[in-house]
Amino acid sequence: MTSVDKDGVSLGSERIAAQTILWAAGVQGSPLGKLIAEVTHDKMDRQGRLMVQDNLTLPSHDNIFILGDLAHVEQDGKLLPGVAPVAMQMGTYAVRLIQARLHGKIIPPFKYHDKGSMATIGRGAAVADINIMKLTGYPAWLAWLFLHVIFLVGFESKILVLFQWAWNYITRGRSARLIADAPLESSPALSRDDP
Repeated sequence: MTSVDKDGVSLGSERIAAQTILWAAGVQGSPLGKLIAEVTHDKMDRQGRLMVQDNLTLPSHDNIFILGDLAHVEQDGKLLPGVAPVAMQMGTYAVRLIQARLHGKIIPPFKYHDKGSMATIGRGAAVADINIMKLTGYPAWLAWLFLHVIFLVGFESKILVLFQWAWNYITRGRSARLIADAPLESSPALSRDDP
C-alpha cells in the first residue's frame, strides 16, 4: 500500500475505492526468539514464537522461561494472544514457579485467566467487555484509562502518564505517529488535519 485517504487506498498505481478500510498487518516475533531457537534447538511457530512447555520453560532447558509474545502457549486448544494481560500473568507465574522450585515444591501448570478486554476506538470512546459487565463510549474510555494507569509502576510514572494523556486530550495531540518515506506535511494522502 502506498497511500490511504478517506476515499480508498492506492497499491502502487492501482486505486481501490473504499469508505471503510481495515488494516490487518502481520506480526513477527522478536529476532531474539530465532537466536534462542538456534542455540537451544527448540521449535518455533510461523510467527517466530518459541514453543514452550505448560510451565513456560523451553523443552530443552527447564531453567529458561519464555514469556509474553515470544511464547507460543495454547490453552483449551487456542493460542493465547500476545497482549499485556497474558504477559503479566506469565510473569507472575514464573516468579511463583521459581520460588516453589527454590523450596522444593511443585505448582500446577500455567493457566491464563481472561479478565476481559478493552480497546479505545476514538477520542473519549472505547469498548470494554469485563466479564461481569460491558461498557461502551465515554464510561468505557475512562475505565480503559484508569486500568492502564493502575498497572504502571511507581507514583511518578502514573502522574507523568496522566499529565501526558490529559495534555494530548486537551490539545488533540496524537501519541502515535506514522513512519513514512516522505514527511506527513508533504504527503497528499496523509494529513495531520484529518480526523
